[in-house]
Amino acid sequence: MVDAAEDGPARPPGTPIGRRGFLKSAGLAAVPALLPAPEAAAAPPLPPPDLPTAGRPTAGYPPAADPWAAVPDPTDVPAPAADGDAVARLLSAPGPRDVRWLRRALQIAVAVELATIPPYLCAWWSVKDRTSEPARLIQGIVGDEMFHMGLTCNLLTAVGGRPRIASSVLGYPGPLPGGVRPDLTVYLSGLTKAYVRNVLMAIEAPELPLVRESGPTIGTFYTALQDAFHEVRPALDTAGQLPVRIGPDVLRPVATLADVDEALEVIKEQGEGTSASPDVPAGHGAPAHYYAFGEIFHERRVVASADRWGYDGDPVPFPDARPMGVVPAGGWPDPPAAAGRLLGRFDLLFSRVVHALEGAWAIGDPHALDGAVRSMRALEEPALALMEIPLPDGSGVYGPQFRVLTRRPAGLS
Repeated sequence: MVDAAEDGPARPPGTPIGRRGFLKSAGLAAVPALLPAPEAAAAPPLPPPDLPTAGRPTAGYPPAADPWAAVPDPTDVPAPAADGDAVARLLSAPGPRDVRWLRRALQIAVAVELATIPPYLCAWWSVKDRTSEPARLIQGIVGDEMFHMGLTCNLLTAVGGRPRIASSVLGYPGPLPGGVRPDLTVYLSGLTKAYVRNVLMAIEAPELPLVRESGPTIGTFYTALQDAFHEVRPALDTAGQLPVRIGPDVLRPVATLADVDEALEVIKEQGEGTSASPDVPAGHGAPAHYYAFGEIFHERRVVASADRWGYDGDPVPFPDARPMGVVPAGGWPDPPAAAGRLLGRFDLLFSRVVHALEGAWAIGDPHALDGAVRSMRALEEPALALMEIPLPDGSGVYGPQFRVLTRRPAGLS
């Protein structure tokens, strides 16, 4: 029997948190579908939010989707990606916590959830057989993470903040935002055993087994957030929150402290920042994220025996995957022309997505969020095309690098 304690302590089956009616989490249905190429080409680019407003292009946007319609207050929160020990400083700050503390912490939470999506997408896209169990597990987790980011954006909006998304995109490889799990370097790669163990499982590892002196875990961070909400008891404003369906999940406004508890428990329950047993499901017929990735790594289902959990269930064969190489710091150097065009196209589309997401919460418009999700569908096509182009040294193939552009690449529309 492969003991689940190999990646954490053995735990008897815990009492699962009750499932919530609105939480189904079968994966982000929008991700696998492709946006038709003509529609993708016709979509106007979204400049970064710090460009001058004079001469801003509004053609092609409905009024509510104009990305400059509302601009987040840059003085409200620090940019989390550049603030490597922000969580440790927030947790150790003397004196009572206040609404400003909540806003800063929630902005980091938005960035942390966002940072998990690109590495999971790279893993999922690299799997050749999308009907395989590993592909199904990863697809469901991608959907959960998008939903988690929506929850944190609504929480931040509820306390008077504005989610900053485009400026929070992680530069890969790099540490998670805010200094959570400071000993972890997150990089982009195709699915391999090393990638599952060193990145995917490491991101999702439960709090208790991995508490280290070097810095806070995701679990301590979310627990502190929950405690701070009860200490501050802020007024919760539903204006600007997005009540929308994301795939099979329904994102609802946060109006009470009970809603806050439910939202943060959902995130912890589904795999981040919890030491819960794997019998607490992620909501799509799979265990919590850490244990789902463990099933892929160990190639066995996690099951309970008389006194412990272990990877001793039915086989979960490791899938055949496209050998996407590890994206180096700064992106792929001197790519061939075909790869360069695809990289530029992908980064342009990704830039549109993150700016559109930020704009959707800035103006509180669910239709703008729908547009961002539709744009997200177009990411898969250039990503898969990149995974067909060999690297110059023959070690693997190219893959997406998830960079936010400040200007449109030459030759792309």
